[in-house]
Amino acid sequence: MSRYRRSLVPGGTYFFTVTLADRRSTLLTDAISPLRLAYACAQQRMPFESVAICILPDHLHAIWTLPTGDADYAGRWSLIKSGFSRDMPAAEVLSTSKVRKREKGIWQRRYWEHQIQDEPDLQRHIDYIHYNPVKHALVERVRDWPYSSFHRYVRNGSLPEDWGSRDELSGQFGE
Repeated sequence: MSRYRRSLVPGGTYFFTVTLADRRSTLLTDAISPLRLAYACAQQRMPFESVAICILPDHLHAIWTLPTGDADYAGRWSLIKSGFSRDMPAAEVLSTSKVRKREKGIWQRRYWEHQIQDEPDLQRHIDYIHYNPVKHALVERVRDWPYSSFHRYVRNGSLPEDWGSRDELSGQFGE
C-alpha cells in the first residue's frame, strides 16, 4: 500500500482539488445548497480562511489558509465530505471496503493538495481556480460561472468583471 506524505505546516496556505467518485456526475452543482451548508458548518467548527474556491459539477478547487498552530486540513475536508454526504443517496454500487467504512461512495477518498510557496504561486493558483469553468467549457467567460469566489474578487476590486475570457487566457491553464 502506498504511503502518501502530506505537507503539514501549521498556519499554511494550501490549494486543494477534491473530486466526486463519479466524474460524470453533476452532484456538486445540483446540490449546491447542501454543499455550501456543509462547507460553512465545517468552517464554523474548525475555522479557516477560504482564499478562493470554485465548485464545478464533479470537483472543486479551493485555497485555504489555516489558523496559526493548526495544520489539520484533513479533518476539515472530512467534515465537509461527511456533512454533504449525510443527506445524499449512496452510489448504486459500493465496494466491500466502502460498505465496511460506512462510505456512500460519493467522493474519491483522496484529494490533491499543494502547499502554496509564495505570492506568485498563490496568484497562479487563484487564477487557475477562477478560470477552471472556462477551461472545462462550462462557460465562455469566468464571470458567467456562479459557483466561484471570482465574484467576491470583483466586488472587492481585486479583479475586473471582464477578467478571464477564453480568448484572453487561452493556453495558460492547460487548454
